[in-house]
Amino acid sequence: MDSYPSAVPSRRRSFGDIFTMNFGFLGIQFGWGLQMANMSAIYEKLGAQPDEIPLLWLAAPMTGLIVQPIVGALSDRTWTRLGRRRPYFLTGAILASLALFAMPHAPALWVAATLLWVLDSSINISMEPFRAFVADRLDDEQRPLGFVMQSFFIGVGATLANVLPYILREWLDITGRAANGVPLATLYSFQLGAAAFLGAVLVTVLTTPEDPPSDLEAFRRAKAQAGVFDWVGDIGNALTAMPSVMKRLAVVQVLTWLGLFCMWLFFGPAIARHVFGAADPKASAYDEGINWGGICFATYSVVCFVVAFALPKLAARHGCATVHAIALTCGGLGLLSTGLVANRYWLLVAMVGVGIAWASILSMPYAILARALPGHRMGVFMGVFNFFIVLPEIAAALTFQPLVKYVFGGNPLSVVLLGGASLLAAAGATLFVERPATATAYRPV
Repeated sequence: MDSYPSAVPSRRRSFGDIFTMNFGFLGIQFGWGLQMANMSAIYEKLGAQPDEIPLLWLAAPMTGLIVQPIVGALSDRTWTRLGRRRPYFLTGAILASLALFAMPHAPALWVAATLLWVLDSSINISMEPFRAFVADRLDDEQRPLGFVMQSFFIGVGATLANVLPYILREWLDITGRAANGVPLATLYSFQLGAAAFLGAVLVTVLTTPEDPPSDLEAFRRAKAQAGVFDWVGDIGNALTAMPSVMKRLAVVQVLTWLGLFCMWLFFGPAIARHVFGAADPKASAYDEGINWGGICFATYSVVCFVVAFALPKLAARHGCATVHAIALTCGGLGLLSTGLVANRYWLLVAMVGVGIAWASILSMPYAILARALPGHRMGVFMGVFNFFIVLPEIAAALTFQPLVKYVFGGNPLSVVLLGGASLLAAAGATLFVERPATATAYRPV
């Protein structure tokens, strides 16, 4: 609804302000990273076959499709003592932490799948308001740095999440298993991740106030006059009123996140089989391969936060779309190169390209999009933008079972290579996002 006044950034934010307002992303990505690196292996240990894994991952995109636009629309209409966005990502953090703690104790496949729905719903409750939160508090000049800071914390959180099981197993010699077959190193990592998720979000909640709507009384009057389900109309209106830049970015996002979903689903099982020679999920070499997959994911996360702060300056010089296209090309070539690798250490080199792409994926599309959106509807548009992340993942989850089983012969490496090709296609589509008439470079911040 256009009658809701937006918050206007009251001043230029210091680097410290931008740091603390984004710190919660470290915890969110800690939880997300544990899920990405370990859930396929947990499913296999509980009896799932490789061709069944995509359908079991349906929770992540489905909850994103449903939860993020609803939470975005509701948070646009919210003002409490905690502010507009903070009540939502604090609630999500509490629920996600409980799900993370319970996940590795799942006694059966259906329990793990149910907990994944709870976990992903909770992560999405936290994730979407954080995007809008940063856009609310920063002006056009500082938003690129704000979203890059998110990339930095996402990289740090994912690095910690991905390397933790390896450290517990290889350095601290925690090699036992829980009753359900899940390695104790994985179980303890999930429990530590639960604490990290909640703790990091609390840092942002306790240190970063929100700016009230520009006209608080008008905001309250509009809220009092609104119907209970007016948010449905907000979402529908956002879908029909998307700016042209958002429509072109949608194509990029669909191709990008299809590629990432292919990697997240099958990278660990692929290298366990392809590099470590372990086809049996119960074999020790399989666990070693999955743990090394976590190290590979940690590598691309390290690269992400190392290169993140170079992106605003590169975008100022060459344009966000050009930088994003080059980054996606690096990621696509990195994934495609895994098909040629037989040595575990060369996989780390391949992950450098993925890390460059990941840093850009987490910042450049949002920096481009935010300047094209009305401030009072930032939440709902950011939520709708998430459609173009989750729809390709839903399509993959629903169709990959026959693809993996009958076309790829149950070989997870083939899916990873498909992901690389999809990232290259996304790089090509990015070149059409910012047309010469509308493209403007960001000033360094």
